[in-house]
Amino acid sequence: MKHTQMKKRLIRLSGFWGVLLVILILLVPITFLLLNRTNGTLGSSGEERSYLLYVPDTYNPAVPTPLVISIHGYGEWPAHQSQISHWNDLADQHGFIVVYPAGTHFPLRWRTHGEPGSDSSPTPDVTFLSDLIDKLESEFTIDPARVYVNGLSNGGGMSFVLYCELSERIAAIGTVSGAYLFSWEACQPSRPVPIVVFHGTADPIVPYWGGPSDAFDIPFPAIPEWIDVLAQRNGCAGTPVDIPCSGDVRGVQFANCDADVVFYTISGGGHAWPGGEPMPEDIVGYTTQDINATQTMWNFFQQHPLSDP
Repeated sequence: MKHTQMKKRLIRLSGFWGVLLVILILLVPITFLLLNRTNGTLGSSGEERSYLLYVPDTYNPAVPTPLVISIHGYGEWPAHQSQISHWNDLADQHGFIVVYPAGTHFPLRWRTHGEPGSDSSPTPDVTFLSDLIDKLESEFTIDPARVYVNGLSNGGGMSFVLYCELSERIAAIGTVSGAYLFSWEACQPSRPVPIVVFHGTADPIVPYWGGPSDAFDIPFPAIPEWIDVLAQRNGCAGTPVDIPCSGDVRGVQFANCDADVVFYTISGGGHAWPGGEPMPEDIVGYTTQDINATQTMWNFFQQHPLSDP
């Protein structure tokens, strides 16, 4: 009798856990759909792509307006990139438009490396972002000389792809904790693009000194070495100049460049947006508040319009 009762109890428990598992499986995509609130779609390269657009109340269609494209990281989404970066707050102050494009697949991601024609080729994502600029230029009075791109992690890697593939349209770029996997051999921009870079020395996702991480078995480049190549590509010569900083942050600006290169290192900094909304420290590490990446990028962007759009 006891054996029969225990067997029935186990069956009930297994049924409970099975139902719970089904509920969790259903809740994950539902929760993601609620979090991933976008307000625009666009057909590009045979795919339906989405984005989150923010137009400040101060927008005046009679005035050419800057466009800031902010690209989320791997497994993140447009609304989350908006939340952690606070670009909308700055857009309200300065009157520019911000758009947060969405990657593809689940979890959302950007195709930042891969052979041309392969499923991982960046070409469809580059085309989508170019098409997105076209669409916004048709709907708003976008200043073609002031289209700027920035991104976090995988989104920083996508920003670098645009440095290589869309330099004729992008005035300047900012990256945070970038995963730079597009090869320098394949990078042939029509012009060097000004760029400001942030990276933490204790980044657990994209290691500052390169190599694989616990999260990704990928040979990430060592960031200081990657920056040196970037500076060479941008025609910089001479000793970099220190930028006055405080706390955890030290910065350098490379000298005598064809296009400016500025690099901020966050001592002990994690895989996080400096000055932005902190993410879980046990996952991404420390988020410094000693510099505001969004404000610093905007200051940099304002100094670097595209001279010949």
